[in-house]
Amino acid sequence: MLKKVQETGRAYLELTKPGIVVWLLITAYCAMIVGHRGIPPLAETVYTLVGLGMSAGGAHAVNMWYDRDIDQVMRRTRRRPVVTGRVSPTQALTFGIVLGAVAFVGMGTLVNWLAASASLGGYLFYVFVYTMWLKRRSPQNIVIGGAAGAFPPIVGWAGATGHLGLASGLMFLLIFMWTPPHFWSLALYKQDDYRNAKIPMMPIVRGPRSTKIQSLVYALLSMAVSIALYLTHTVGRVYLGAAVVLGIAFVVYNIRLLREPPGELAWAKKTFRFSLIYIAALFVAMVV
Repeated sequence: MLKKVQETGRAYLELTKPGIVVWLLITAYCAMIVGHRGIPPLAETVYTLVGLGMSAGGAHAVNMWYDRDIDQVMRRTRRRPVVTGRVSPTQALTFGIVLGAVAFVGMGTLVNWLAASASLGGYLFYVFVYTMWLKRRSPQNIVIGGAAGAFPPIVGWAGATGHLGLASGLMFLLIFMWTPPHFWSLALYKQDDYRNAKIPMMPIVRGPRSTKIQSLVYALLSMAVSIALYLTHTVGRVYLGAAVVLGIAFVVYNIRLLREPPGELAWAKKTFRFSLIYIAALFVAMVV
């Protein structure tokens, strides 16, 4: 009995994509610290991060409900709970909607309605704009739909301050610009998966070279936005140094990716992994 409960709990946890949720919460918490100009109150922090985590997890659950047909085709996703039958489609959808609704009401009541609305905006954008509209229809799916992943700093800033500002907007823009080279590097070495699932990722529709050129452009834009954040006087010189060094490294990785011979995937994998380090290190540097 206990084992069954544990397995069910684990399956529902998997629906939320906990690894991604943790990353989203890190960016939100760093934005809270920057916006508050110090460590925000514990209760405010807990309510904001728990609410955001529930909202993001709910959106991910709805995504797994909607994408169950293509998830079973892709090697990377074929072990997800809905595909394997550990959670039924109806249960996944219900779970996702309930999490999102509770998160919105809870954040609005315990934090503020601006933070709650921003969190709901990310939820709706991910579910309707990315998952249901763009993902299967356009090679720009990640460019536009990826904005959903840029909402957490907005949520964190609003949760800590009750308002929004230029700095929070630049944090949003930073993640927005970073998303294409991050996901396209993954798509480059997972092309067969996406092709089999008939997902029009940029490397499949436009080809690897065009994708790599666009990735380099977005890497340069990411660096520019990260440096622009320093001009808002909300982050220090340590951050500026990190933005310059990490930005140059991110650009170099994408140049090496562009120069990689056709058919080779080593730099696609390296660029994907470094992109995770890049964005996490930038947000941590904001609070040093």
